[in-house]
Amino acid sequence: MTRPGARGKVAFLFLGETLLIPHLYPIVEALAATSDVPIELWVSTSVHETLLTRWTAPFPTVRIRRAPGFSVVADDGSGRNPVLPAKIPILLRLLPYLRSATIVVCAEQTSLWLPRLFPMRAKFVKTSHGVGSMSARDDPRRRAAALTLVPSELERLTYLDRGFAPERFVATGYVKADFTHRTHAAPPFADTRPVVLYTPHWQQHRSSWWRWGAEVVRRIVADGRYNLIFAPHQRLVERAPEVADLMREIGDLAHVHCDIDGFAMVDGSYTGVADVYLGDTSSQVIEFLMRPRPCVFLNAGGAVWEGDPNYVMWGCGEVVEEVADVVAAVDRAALMHAEYVKIQVEFAGQSLGAVEGGAARAAGEILRLLEATPAR
Repeated sequence: MTRPGARGKVAFLFLGETLLIPHLYPIVEALAATSDVPIELWVSTSVHETLLTRWTAPFPTVRIRRAPGFSVVADDGSGRNPVLPAKIPILLRLLPYLRSATIVVCAEQTSLWLPRLFPMRAKFVKTSHGVGSMSARDDPRRRAAALTLVPSELERLTYLDRGFAPERFVATGYVKADFTHRTHAAPPFADTRPVVLYTPHWQQHRSSWWRWGAEVVRRIVADGRYNLIFAPHQRLVERAPEVADLMREIGDLAHVHCDIDGFAMVDGSYTGVADVYLGDTSSQVIEFLMRPRPCVFLNAGGAVWEGDPNYVMWGCGEVVEEVADVVAAVDRAALMHAEYVKIQVEFAGQSLGAVEGGAARAAGEILRLLEATPAR
């Protein structure tokens, strides 16, 4: 099945948080389904190994390998985000093993330290995880990638405006949209109350959590007319351990579903089943808007956001300036949604690009790079 000239081995790095998996794994499936190129998946924990072993069973060209420093952790098979071994030591110890690869694919920037600091024959391909106006695009490690796959042409142009080489950036569409291993296909509640998804960002300067978060949650819970999915970014609890305390306080309520480390937080389950998005600057809102629905944004930091391109997503719904207005804004969201549908469709389309076939296009770009790379 391999196209003429496409010789060599492709390595994928699954060394980071589980949130990276749905952005990277669809490319593995697409590459394995359309070629006979040998594929190695390097994993850092037994959680990664369990998930990928289950999913790759139909693909004989895929081999799962334990990275040096591999960690065996408590694992119930559901994909809960594990405590990770330190990534830099893993990367340094992995370096000799990657010499046999022609292409190395990653979904995070830390792995790009290898081609930035060491002479390597392998060409690195960086695929995006998350999109949005606040993505960190100026990191010098990005220039070490031979090819960067981004969702949309708009995203690609932001890099070209920074002087990156055009031939090194390709818009493929939103790869995560092709991820097929979701945890939940329906809301995790016994009744049909509208579902509000609250997903505060993990970085304090971008987040509503530190100023408003607990009060936002308590107001919605006390109101009682909504089912609440409280599923913040996986890394928030590292910086705000009180998140776990609040989850223990409310987690047994029938109309509350809390998730602090489950795979459903990152596999598209919650953005798929929610009726209203409630958040701040998380790129999850863009994923939510693959299907236009009501949004409410929390300006907990008092940002002067109108006209600021970093907050362009806030044009997709009402922006709350006072925490006391949160429940009323959620009430209004469905009634006001017609005012925002056109804006949402345009914003999501520009940010995500195509929402079907992104993984296949990404696999095609990897094969083209493989064909252009001289055999060893």
